[in-house]
Amino acid sequence: MYNKVILVGNLTRDIELKYSQGGMGIATSSIATSRKFTSNGEKKEEVCFIDITFFARSAEIANQYLRKGSKILVEGRLNFDQWVDQNGQKRSKHSVVVETMQMLDSKGGNQGGADEYPAQQGQPAQQDYQQPSYQPQKPQSYQKPSGQQMPNSSSIPVIDIDEDEIPF
Repeated sequence: MYNKVILVGNLTRDIELKYSQGGMGIATSSIATSRKFTSNGEKKEEVCFIDITFFARSAEIANQYLRKGSKILVEGRLNFDQWVDQNGQKRSKHSVVVETMQMLDSKGGNQGGADEYPAQQGQPAQQDYQQPSYQPQKPQSYQKPSGQQMPNSSSIPVIDIDEDEIPF
């Protein structure tokens, strides 16, 4: 069997970090994802809210760097939670246990890049975390290949694509 979920969206609330009796970090939040589509000629948007859980060092990193509204990509597994509420009713919901996350907001010196942090379950927490530094690359000069002509602007076809048709 295969259980893999990949979501891109924005956090709907700040990270809530707690620690287990064994000292492992457990962080929870929620992510909002959306899907735009056209139905009967009318543009619509469908929003889905999913609870997410981080463990170990990724829980601490999420708590340190993410806030409500932060754009994030998470990879993980779907988890089915069941419980009995205060009224004795059986309740259930699906959530995602995060295995890998990428922060998609550009902050400070990290110009437009995404930082990836694997969820290291069972790994001891590192005390001093240093965010990766951005090292700009020297631009390389462009050399036109010999014997090839660049197309002129009149020979390039125009493609009319609606933003809602792009699958990402």
